[in-house]
Amino acid sequence: MKSIFLHHGYKPQSKLWQQFCEFAGSIISFASSRQRRDNSNCKLQSQMTFRLCTLFLKLGSHYNNRGIALITVILIVSILVAVAIELNRSTRAAIYDAANLSDGIKLTYIAKSGFYGAEALLANTNNNYITLRDNWANTETLSAQSPTLFADGYFIVIVEDEAGKIPLNKLVNGNEYNHNPDIKEVLRQLLIQPEFGLDGIIINVIVDSIKDWIVAKKAPLDCIEELLMVKGITKDIFYGTDKKPALAAYVTADSDDGKININTAPKLVLRALSSNITVGLADQMDEYRREEVSKLSTTDWFFTKINVTDNVQKQQWNILIKVNSNYFKIISVGKMKNMQQGLSGIVKKAGQSIQIIKWRQD
Repeated sequence: MKSIFLHHGYKPQSKLWQQFCEFAGSIISFASSRQRRDNSNCKLQSQMTFRLCTLFLKLGSHYNNRGIALITVILIVSILVAVAIELNRSTRAAIYDAANLSDGIKLTYIAKSGFYGAEALLANTNNNYITLRDNWANTETLSAQSPTLFADGYFIVIVEDEAGKIPLNKLVNGNEYNHNPDIKEVLRQLLIQPEFGLDGIIINVIVDSIKDWIVAKKAPLDCIEELLMVKGITKDIFYGTDKKPALAAYVTADSDDGKININTAPKLVLRALSSNITVGLADQMDEYRREEVSKLSTTDWFFTKINVTDNVQKQQWNILIKVNSNYFKIISVGKMKNMQQGLSGIVKKAGQSIQIIKWRQD
């Protein structure tokens, strides 16, 4: 290109040659750029056209149109190359977007399949009492079979009994602590467990702050994620760490009567029910309630384990504990290739009917 200019009498240090180089550089820069706004094409093309006309006028006026045809062809070809590169880029981007959208839709429906499959397991569960021996508690089998249901994907689904957790919305009665049942003491006993590694001051701050939050809100917690806004509860406490359990796994905002299902409660919650329930005793309880021959239709097995024989004490305990459940949390994650889509929801079981109370897609 430079030789053409020199052949027609243009000097390499001339202003016109510098303008031409600058203009050609802008074309290449445009062609190689992948980041643009919707109207950047129009603006840049307008700028190119204006600069092209200006350059042509200078060529024609100062050099008597010598070589103008050749330069015009070269500039037009340069513009066409830039447009072709941009068209190729935008086309490929549109193809990738369409593929991602298609995969996202597939993942969503795969995750929904797992969710509705878990619902079916819950619907066929015994209505009188709920245990960890029921099909809903063995979703590993359902998840393991899911690859056979889809050409290139699968789901992992988990069901949690919300009645097996500590019902935080029963912590307050009006503006004061609710002592019947005494959820405050159960929550304190949970946080005292050495697995959380919290001192007494922090525990008192957390318990009192949850109570103050509910009172100030004048409404129950909508979801346990609200705890992240409560004083004293950090992300490490709420979500847990590699070495510490997550508080979110042991508390709930969804409960009808405030009682805790001893058949499904995690071992940490069992230990929180009484300071007399040691780690070893909680392990024994967990083993017992998983045995097929164990009788779990009433709370009597619990009283046997903790050596309670007095009927008055049993009545007091029955204000806090039970063996049935109505609210469950379903977590389903659809996976395909290196992508995944999760969703979760709270469902209410009434007989064989399942009603979705809350729904969230991650």
